[in-house]
Amino acid sequence: MKLTGAQALIKSLEMEGVEVMFGLPGGAILPVYDPIIDSTIRHILVRHEQGAGHMAEGYAHVTGRPGVAMVTSGPAATNIVTPLCDAYLDSIPMVVITGQVGLAAIGTDAFQECDTTGITMSVTKHNWLVTDAADIPQIVREAFHVATSGRPGPVLIDIPKDVSASQTMDWYWPDSVDLPGYKPATIGEPHLIKEAARMIGESRRPVIYAGGGILKARAAEALKQLVDVTGIPVVTTLMARGAFPDDHDLCLGMPGMHGNYTAVTAMQRSDLLIALGSRFDDRVTGKVPAFAPEAKIIHVDIDPAELGKVRRADVGIAGDCRLVIEELVKAINAMGGSESQADRKDWIAQVHAWQEQFPLHYDQSWDEGGSLKPQFVIEQLRDATPDDAIVCSGVGQHQMWASQYWKFNHPYTWVNSGGLGTMGFAVPAAIGAKVGRPDRMVWAVDGDGCFQMTAQELVTASSERIPVKIAILNNAYLGMVRQWQELFYEERYSEVYLSPDLPDYVKWAEAMGCVGLKVEHPEEVLPAIEKANEIDDRPVVIDFRTDSSEKVYPMVAAGTSNDLVILDPSQGEGGR
Repeated sequence: MKLTGAQALIKSLEMEGVEVMFGLPGGAILPVYDPIIDSTIRHILVRHEQGAGHMAEGYAHVTGRPGVAMVTSGPAATNIVTPLCDAYLDSIPMVVITGQVGLAAIGTDAFQECDTTGITMSVTKHNWLVTDAADIPQIVREAFHVATSGRPGPVLIDIPKDVSASQTMDWYWPDSVDLPGYKPATIGEPHLIKEAARMIGESRRPVIYAGGGILKARAAEALKQLVDVTGIPVVTTLMARGAFPDDHDLCLGMPGMHGNYTAVTAMQRSDLLIALGSRFDDRVTGKVPAFAPEAKIIHVDIDPAELGKVRRADVGIAGDCRLVIEELVKAINAMGGSESQADRKDWIAQVHAWQEQFPLHYDQSWDEGGSLKPQFVIEQLRDATPDDAIVCSGVGQHQMWASQYWKFNHPYTWVNSGGLGTMGFAVPAAIGAKVGRPDRMVWAVDGDGCFQMTAQELVTASSERIPVKIAILNNAYLGMVRQWQELFYEERYSEVYLSPDLPDYVKWAEAMGCVGLKVEHPEEVLPAIEKANEIDDRPVVIDFRTDSSEKVYPMVAAGTSNDLVILDPSQGEGGR
């Protein structure tokens, strides 16, 4: 069967099981858009290429399948670099296809030419420049394999216009993928697992430090089994929220710069940290030399480069988190199971005492004219939505409040930008998540600053009948920047004020085919949420006018020790 390069590309995507892709056509990629008309693949037309990338990320977050985005050359390719970097840092499987100028024009500064493979080399696991249409099936097969195996991540295929439009090939589909030098380790070394089991059994103040790798490895159930046999408390990082249920007695919640006091302090006081699919990010560790000073380290990660990168591990195990945890449970059971564990009654009692003494705190006044607290909005949203609702967030104060106050009891219900901290992530990611899980209610919790960056994608949601719901915590500021300026820059508020009335978010939403609502007082919050939940044929945007002076607590200032926890002023001094 003779196919053009464009036809071969679309057929290859079909062979990989792609059901949906997000994109925007342009000159260099136009030949590939023609066979989409006859394809089984659903194409969702975005309004900006950055939106296509974040939608693909949201889709991948909730389904575990690689998100696919396709854009043209030049500025379209550069517009999708941000989602590529975002996916790279958060280990999100994504396949991006970009158009390129014809082979003969490469290097001549032709119209809309850019060195896409060069630009994206540092933010992809691998990328390919296609020079022969006959290579397309093999490259596509390799791209999906690389994106989804080992430590997941984004890949890119750059296809020149003449390769897709003029070249033909004899169709084939490769039986296998053979990439010399690419052999991700998945099975942990047995002697290291046995040593880890021994250390766990002997430790009296252990903490499981669960990272996003738990979710990538589909290891949530294995993590529960490890906790059942050891009785060790668990912290779940920003990228791991939902990997271990918040309602479990041994769940301590989120650690780090804006983690809760118990999670932060338990790690500091521990004698053993069992790091599973986590990378000792600076937002978790604070000042590295002062981080968990008495703790030995067991570190499990699919990426060997993470072992010892920030903190030296006493036992470093390269392997798939799920497989290693399952073997670790077997090793512990072989040593006597729960009976082999050290006495940790005092440790668990101390952890629970911290939880009672230093809970998350805010004050929602019900006085007439009282300001609306953003934490109250999150709690009302949480309590009024199904337990398995998917929550997407932008970046900043609203992101931290959502992670703190929502109760995540199911994996793959929290979607956010962790490593890169990409403002504008929430709206398109929520659209992608809803496409991936149309059976779930999807809420995006956004800030007014983030929302204004990618709100044009509400037109995509309206035209495609994707009924996402957007809660804007509108404090009229770039909130997290304002918080830092207040605490560390003597309240010199430089370029952070956004105005509460510009734009009018209700009119904006209505202009984009959505339902728009505005909430200014506490008693209006729940009725607005309930009204939004009843609407399922179009997107809904709620403008919650929240207190601009409210700050995210607890907080550990950047670069300082996690012993120096700043609590809500009403709670007094924290710290060790």
